[in-house]
Amino acid sequence: MINTAEIIKSGTNILFATIDSLRYDVARGALESGRTPRLAGLLPDGLWERRQTPGTFTLPAHMAFFSGFLPRLPQPQQPARLWERRPPAFKQVPSETFVFDAPNLLDGLAEHGYRTVCVGGVTYFSSETPLGSVLPAMFHEAHWRPSFCSPEIESTRHQVDQALDVTDRHRGSRPLFLFDNISATHVPHGHYLGRSTDTTASQAAALAYADTHIGRLLDGLADRGRWLVIMCADHGDAYGDDGFHGRGIAHPSVWNVPFAAWLHG
Repeated sequence: MINTAEIIKSGTNILFATIDSLRYDVARGALESGRTPRLAGLLPDGLWERRQTPGTFTLPAHMAFFSGFLPRLPQPQQPARLWERRPPAFKQVPSETFVFDAPNLLDGLAEHGYRTVCVGGVTYFSSETPLGSVLPAMFHEAHWRPSFCSPEIESTRHQVDQALDVTDRHRGSRPLFLFDNISATHVPHGHYLGRSTDTTASQAAALAYADTHIGRLLDGLADRGRWLVIMCADHGDAYGDDGFHGRGIAHPSVWNVPFAAWLHG
């Protein structure tokens, strides 16, 4: 059981990484076949949890995450939530849950002394359009470049370089909430197999590419103190499953996502 309330009270740094569009079955298959060795050595018990997302594409999923609703286990009984907005007086919240009395998690963490930083990936974090400005505007500091986005074959390397630069600049100051939206697994990713089409196989190849840099990020963070790490997909993606393609649809390939949380460093 992770006691997020105590972790935040103590000023522990937090990394929240969303591996965009990553299906649970692809994540599990890549892990079992040895294609993500760095994640295998980081995940609790070397496993992903299967959870279900509150949103079927990037924008609603992240709005839910930052409002207190992380992916849930596919079962009636749920563990204590990691964070939650202050509920109505009649509702009881487990003592392990971090309760924020603010419109969103980022404002709530700021009230507890945290610096909140976004390293964007997909264009919902680009600030290039009014809609693409909604999520990054919630942070004290937001970074996005075209090289962070999925058409760039080295996107995760560029994102991790930026994330490690952020942690270096803020070392020894306020506790840090570092958010990273890893875009490599978002379409298009067929280029990881030299193809123009996107499939579960090319998403697995994208994840295998990203694995090395995710490991590099976690190695670098461990040298910079103790961290609570939360890692999950925001949603999945359909590649012809039952005739469906894409996201924003109510299909198991979209709502089943990998999830993990642990203390690191």
